Amino acid sequence: MKSYDAYIFDLYGTLIDIHTDESSMAFWHKIRELFHMYGADYDAKELKNIYFETIRKQEEQQSEPGHLIEIDIRKVFQEMFKYSKIYLNDRQIGDVAWRFRQDSTTHLRLYAGTKELLETLHIKGKKVYLLSNAQSLFTLPELKETGLLELFDDIVISSDIGYRKPDRLIFEFLLKKHHLRAEQCLMIGNDLDADIRGAQTAGTDSFYIRSALSPRNEATVIVPTHRQERMDLKRLRKTISSFT
Repeated sequence: MKSYDAYIFDLYGTLIDIHTDESSMAFWHKIRELFHMYGADYDAKELKNIYFETIRKQEEQQSEPGHLIEIDIRKVFQEMFKYSKIYLNDRQIGDVAWRFRQDSTTHLRLYAGTKELLETLHIKGKKVYLLSNAQSLFTLPELKETGLLELFDDIVISSDIGYRKPDRLIFEFLLKKHHLRAEQCLMIGNDLDADIRGAQTAGTDSFYIRSALSPRNEATVIVPTHRQERMDLKRLRKTISSFT
């Protein structure tokens, strides 16, 4: 089996099982109370509409032909408060974002064997990176909460880079930052388009693992270097061990 120097992991649906719901009005009533604490007085339906409309406008403003951009949710919350002429500092925005994430999350847990998988790779002297389509204001606290924050050699999150997988620019950012040779890297993820096609665009090998969070009706024309048809990180760890 081919040996790899660096292992690049997706997060949600690959290492973490999560479910969030930003659609229910019960959730938006909670967020209305949160905004009211900071002096922004909206009703729940109005607040929900402002949130999704602000996201749409920022995505439209930042769009680049030929690329998949990622907005920063920090700016969305800042704009939502500005509508009420309220200007929060970065710490306050971070607090709002984390409360928003907590209230929208119905469950968050590590898949069995996540820590053991990452620790095994470190023991074998491999570099371990995270490459996630996500928002730092949500993801960094969740990494800390689940005990994963210290288990990566570096963490690259799309909201910080401005581009999302499968855009080659986010892959190239990680490769160039750490002087990695693409052919010596393995991308591991549960999304054939974002993770596997993205890896192919960047020139890295890929390992697809199907999970309950994998998109349905994925393109069968995307063929990963390796694949596993069910979520089992203990099995994945055993397979990867045969590469090294």
